[in-house]
Amino acid sequence: MNSPRHQDWPALPYEGWKDTCTTLHLWAQIVGKVRLAQTPWVNHSWHATLYPTVRGLTTSTFPYEDRALQIDFDFLSQYLQVRVSDGGEVRLPLVPQTVASFHRRLHVGLQDLGTPVEAHGSPNEVEDPIPFAEDEVHSTYDGEAARRFWRVLLQIQRVFERFRTAFLGKVSPVHLFWGSFDLAVTRFSGRTAPVHPGGIPHLPDEVTREAYSHEVSSAGFWPGGGPYDDAAFYAYAYPTPDAFPGSPVGPDAAFYLQDAGEFLLPYEAVRTAADPEAALMEFLQTTYVAAAETLDWPRDELEIPLGIPGEPREIT
Repeated sequence: MNSPRHQDWPALPYEGWKDTCTTLHLWAQIVGKVRLAQTPWVNHSWHATLYPTVRGLTTSTFPYEDRALQIDFDFLSQYLQVRVSDGGEVRLPLVPQTVASFHRRLHVGLQDLGTPVEAHGSPNEVEDPIPFAEDEVHSTYDGEAARRFWRVLLQIQRVFERFRTAFLGKVSPVHLFWGSFDLAVTRFSGRTAPVHPGGIPHLPDEVTREAYSHEVSSAGFWPGGGPYDDAAFYAYAYPTPDAFPGSPVGPDAAFYLQDAGEFLLPYEAVRTAADPEAALMEFLQTTYVAAAETLDWPRDELEIPLGIPGEPREIT
């Protein structure tokens, strides 16, 4: 389809850009680990994430001694920008290069700015990780594919942010976890959850257990390469009640993938829907209801109408 609406939701077939996606994922891990090394721990690892911006992805501002740092992927001008609050700045071109080269150039740039950072040197949540400084394998980078991915994230972020407004309880920011490379938003009942068994590849179990310390209904988007080998939206509950997989969810293209323990909705089904935003909102809402109902959340205490720009909540 070529209508303006569908051009706003660009095609993102994983097979066509999977090598770039893998390289970009690893670059994002390198950048994210710099922020992680400098930032005090926040519940559920919220201190480590990246965020979509009007030009790409950002760490947002994070501390470095008595100064502040920020690292941005700019997919419009195709460079990585590192800025310090004293005015220092370096720009590194985003071009085909090995992970080892990207890692070296970023850390040389940080050294040149007087902000050297000792960060963890290996990928998390990937099979057969290669230390960043030794990775001469992954080097593919197609700037237009990265730009298309970013445009997809912007559309999804807009819908996730709107969905986020309809919950009075604790809810996460909309953020990109560089470990699994997914954009996510999570709601919490406020109750503690059973201790998570851990076992996520190359991720310390204590990190996983802290992340899932409380009951959640979580939804997100990944670009492909996981249990469903294409771009897709996901939704899950933790803990996962026996009745959760059989809950009614929409739209029609949504399904439960037993191996992943999640509901999935192919991105292509949303992109080509008559109203992509409505299709995605239906998935977010129905999967949330499935989690809230099967976990017996106090929905009347947690749910509120969707927020409206410029209109404060009515308090009665």
